[in-house]
Amino acid sequence: MFQGSMVAVVTPFKGGRLDEKALSKLIEWHIKEGTDAIIPCGTTGESATLDYKEHYRVIEVTVKTVAGRVPVIAGTGANSTAEAIEITQKARKLGADGALLVSPYYNKPTQEGLYLHYKAIAASLKGFPLVLYNVPGRTAVNMLPSTVARLSEIKNIVGLKEATGDMKQASEILRLVGDRISILSGDDFTTFALYALGGKGSISVTANVAPRDMAGMWDAWAAGDIEKARKLHYKMEPLNSAMFIETNPIPVKTALSMMGKIKEEFRLPLCKMSDANRDKLKNALKGYGLI
Repeated sequence: MFQGSMVAVVTPFKGGRLDEKALSKLIEWHIKEGTDAIIPCGTTGESATLDYKEHYRVIEVTVKTVAGRVPVIAGTGANSTAEAIEITQKARKLGADGALLVSPYYNKPTQEGLYLHYKAIAASLKGFPLVLYNVPGRTAVNMLPSTVARLSEIKNIVGLKEATGDMKQASEILRLVGDRISILSGDDFTTFALYALGGKGSISVTANVAPRDMAGMWDAWAAGDIEKARKLHYKMEPLNSAMFIETNPIPVKTALSMMGKIKEEFRLPLCKMSDANRDKLKNALKGYGLI
């Protein structure tokens, strides 16, 4: 259902509050540059530091700005199943086209617990498309291919954002689920490789700063122009590395500030980059022609 180049969009702040004007401008830019879907309130959107009111407002502004031109897949995950259901139901009411649900973090559920968690959310939101999000580097639990395969049998679970960086695991997932759900890259380093395995798109950090090239790589791949897609992959590799020289989303928000698109502002415990890493980031952006 969801495919192509999707951006895990940052949440701009100004004076400690949501910068709605900057967010709307970012979204307009993404649509113009060819981004296929907008994902607010993900990891890159600093969702862990948003209160409920802010979380819902980011979704609301995104839906209003997009105005049906591309899908909006709202980040609604939580480490409590009841809380995840509540947030997802609210996102649905606000007009989101689907939800991205990170696996429960910190409490480290078993594989059966993961299955029951997502099954309960799906049952409470019948007809509403859900994308699973497996990122063990953040959650401390890895959702195994066998669990993904079980969940792929649930009708309104339509995708998986796979962010392990483990291509063996990605290959096993694709072998087991076939075309039942869309497997999406959640790690910019592995996006091209995942396309070769049968992936249907990406939910990207790098797309925040280079949306046209990220969309171009998917479009070329989908059109059968593998050489063009490969060239874009290699072109973006230095940028992919620069986006992760410190904890995401610190580099990408710093980059967008350097590009004049947002204020350089974070929510504690995230903070500004070190001077050494800032210089590395600036050089990468200059080399790419973004500043």
